[in-house]
Amino acid sequence: MKPRYAVYFVPAAQSVLYLFGAALLGYDCYTGTELRFPQALPVAEPVWRELTQEPRRYGFHATLKAPFHLADGTDETELSEAFHAFCRSKAVAAAFTPVVGVIEGFIAIVPSGNEPAVDRLAADCVTAFDRFRAPLNAHDRARRLAAPLSERQAQNLERWGYPYVFEDFRLHLTLTGRLPAEGQASVLPFLRERFAATRGHGPVQIDAIALLRQDHPEARFRILSRATAGGAAP
Repeated sequence: MKPRYAVYFVPAAQSVLYLFGAALLGYDCYTGTELRFPQALPVAEPVWRELTQEPRRYGFHATLKAPFHLADGTDETELSEAFHAFCRSKAVAAAFTPVVGVIEGFIAIVPSGNEPAVDRLAADCVTAFDRFRAPLNAHDRARRLAAPLSERQAQNLERWGYPYVFEDFRLHLTLTGRLPAEGQASVLPFLRERFAATRGHGPVQIDAIALLRQDHPEARFRILSRATAGGAAP
């Protein structure tokens, strides 16, 4: 099976934000290693491990260009070169004020309000890297269409390989899998309190983005490279 690639915002490896999110997921996408969960959890550790199973596969991140297989005639070297050229040519830096909220049943860190600079960065990533994206296969299309999508989202899926782009994009750094309302009631206050106590206040700077690879469907995504505006490696 061919690998998949993605362009994400991943906070700096030693930042308080990254250490917070990566520990909750139990995975470090910089090194590809398991992490110990925090001692304090809102549920028993085996339950938490199951609850974070899906987001753990992707690592602690916010999607800018959703995972894709490489199109015929392209390769990883060419994609990596394009990624660094993109970073050199763009004022990547953007910022948002983070809050812990619920999006489509998942608990995630999201912007507290509209952030046009963040939305522009995501839109630029969607279009800039689309020439490297192979068309959706039948399995991936069916998986996406199983979720309720608006007409515009279904059109985005066909055109861009992902339904939640442009007007339907919302930045989010996922902390859990999908939770029913009763599960949210117990987990959400815990994560909000822990986030506030751990990180404090102030905006999150998106001053670098990352290119990641997933070697096969059961593998976890791992960072290939990360670059700031101007192309310098952080």
